Amino acid sequence: MKRHNQILAGVLVIQIALSVFAFWPRSTASGGGEPLFPNLEASTIVALTITDTDGNTIALKKTGPESEDEPASWALPEADDYPAQADKITPVLEKIVGLTTGRLVTRTDASHKRLQVAVDDFVRRVDLETADGTKYTLYLGSSPSYGATHFRLEGQSETYLTNDISTWDINVSAASWINTSYMSLNREKPTQVTLENANGTFVFTKDDAGEWVLAGLKAGEELASSEVNTIINKVTSVVMLRPLGKDEDAAYGMNDPLATATIETGDKTVMLFVGAQDPDDKSHVVKSSESPYYVRVAEYNVKPLIENTRDDFVQPPPTPTPEGDTTTNSQ
Repeated sequence: MKRHNQILAGVLVIQIALSVFAFWPRSTASGGGEPLFPNLEASTIVALTITDTDGNTIALKKTGPESEDEPASWALPEADDYPAQADKITPVLEKIVGLTTGRLVTRTDASHKRLQVAVDDFVRRVDLETADGTKYTLYLGSSPSYGATHFRLEGQSETYLTNDISTWDINVSAASWINTSYMSLNREKPTQVTLENANGTFVFTKDDAGEWVLAGLKAGEELASSEVNTIINKVTSVVMLRPLGKDEDAAYGMNDPLATATIETGDKTVMLFVGAQDPDDKSHVVKSSESPYYVRVAEYNVKPLIENTRDDFVQPPPTPTPEGDTTTNSQ
């Protein structure tokens, strides 16, 4: 029995060693390897589509050529060409075209699923298109160690390893590729802000000392300055999750918005509308008169605009000391 166990243990050690050998990254005969995309330059790529493991996608396309003075311009075609930021896209494209075959992991198709670089099992799929219509598909897979990522080019069996790019660099979130500041006004500019929601209409104006006051404040009532400042911050600085496009949709709920803010700055009037909520991610549709685009904004950024009542803007009166309370500190 002891001899039998020793044989089984030996077989197990050999199997482990073979497995490690099969999946241990190793340099190819050429040392540093060859370029994965030998005829591709980042500047020639005009479209890029990213898909994650859950099937979520984002598409990016080049809308203007690069020049000596200006970088190329990019946009989100599925959101009516909402501007994307070239300085976020170009570095990723340069990392992709810089991939090499220097660290070969496997040459077998059977390993693709395990390394998550299969056609139907991947962490990221990146589809590239060049100006002449040539298309490439790159799969980014699992990470065997910190900073390392498996990758494979469609049409090839070989899978390689790189430390130069990770799946975190290639995100399907629109916020990863755009300037998320949807509307930004100088907080000191507004002279009057009117908030309308299901709980009423609240008018805030600045007094001669530059302090906010609430119209209709009664004698003995004190303004809850912190809550008013929260509202001013929310309506002057709007950060989006993602753009939706320029066309209004009945589902956006803008015919009967949940909240409307009118911001007077002295030289212009800005309107901000908060529409329907997405039942899945809880975000709200928002539209500013300063932009032709409808966008989605996180719930916490608009919740006070929708839910606040007059009581939220008025300090509760101090609790009176009950009559006859003669409690004193004893020595």
